[in-house]
Amino acid sequence: MKKRNLLIKLTLMAFLVFSLIGCGNSNGKDSNADKIVLGFMGPLTGDYSIYGETTREGIDLALEEINAAGGVLGKQLILVPYDTKGDKTEAINAYNRLRDNDKMVALLGGTLSGDTLAIKEIAKNDGIPILTPTGTHLDITIDAPNVFRACFIDPYQGETAAVFAANNLKAKKVAILYNTTDGYSEGLATSFETKFAEFGEVINVEGYTQNDSDFRSVLTKIAASNPDVLYLPEYYSKAGQILTQFKELELDFPVIGPDGYDGIEQDYADVAEGHYFTNHFAKTDEAKIVQDFITNYTKKWGTSPTTFAALGYDATYIMVEAIKSAGNTDSAALVTAISNTEITGVTGNVVFDDNGDPKKSISIVQIKDGKHLLVDKVAVED
Repeated sequence: MKKRNLLIKLTLMAFLVFSLIGCGNSNGKDSNADKIVLGFMGPLTGDYSIYGETTREGIDLALEEINAAGGVLGKQLILVPYDTKGDKTEAINAYNRLRDNDKMVALLGGTLSGDTLAIKEIAKNDGIPILTPTGTHLDITIDAPNVFRACFIDPYQGETAAVFAANNLKAKKVAILYNTTDGYSEGLATSFETKFAEFGEVINVEGYTQNDSDFRSVLTKIAASNPDVLYLPEYYSKAGQILTQFKELELDFPVIGPDGYDGIEQDYADVAEGHYFTNHFAKTDEAKIVQDFITNYTKKWGTSPTTFAALGYDATYIMVEAIKSAGNTDSAALVTAISNTEITGVTGNVVFDDNGDPKKSISIVQIKDGKHLLVDKVAVED
């Protein structure tokens, strides 16, 4: 009798569990049926976490604004984020989970070029719309009709720096100092050198490695060639070390860097003073959309936004505009809609070319009194 009673209890418990499951997933529909799922992948832990975290913060702010205004197509937007840790295998795993388990409509990612390149061929075969806010590597969008980016590409950035040096700083002779062990630095150096040759003379090109820490000899050699401008493509930590020694040597020609300088004023304001870098936006840009973004971001997160945050914010609005234009979330319809989207964002007016890269002006920022000063907005076509 006891065994029979136990069997009845177990049967009732099983029936209750399956009934609850059925109530939570009626008609086979998942709990996100009334929502639009966007995927996100980027480094949220580890050495590169600041890039993933701030990009996600920009996306979250945009989604909060959009949902408060009623969402899109009568639905609310939700973001499903995954941490890639800056690892390509983690990026592939994250993409597969977003596609198979979370049923994302589109991906806002990856944050890093390496993460995005790791999932490029898989995404290309799937046809799911991919919009990386911050992946600048040239190959990301090549031969991938469904892959787009919100940021400018590295070669375009290097070319724009050359145009600025020639037209704005009236440089006739330039020197280049770059990191031979870093593809980002090397690619920028190459594009700058090629473009500046149209305007003047590249009189000195010097290299160093990531492990180097003493740059006095190479800086002295560069100074001896008497350049009008030094192009130093680097991330801000290494650039700060070099500029520290640049100041110790009392060198006085201007230095131009890339978007990797964003944030350099936090630790190296004194040595970066007066120098320039190309960037996606400037915090002193008086445009209303820029100042509203800075105000709202600072209010929400308690800190000033980075370029990655601004690009994440813009990428979200680009994707939402495409969903509105398509009128649905079909992948093919969204890809077409994104390619035809034109939108003015925090980082400028965005129109996509045939590769899925944005055609946009680049902000030239000068470090002045420890802050970002918008000097000009320059395009290669200038």
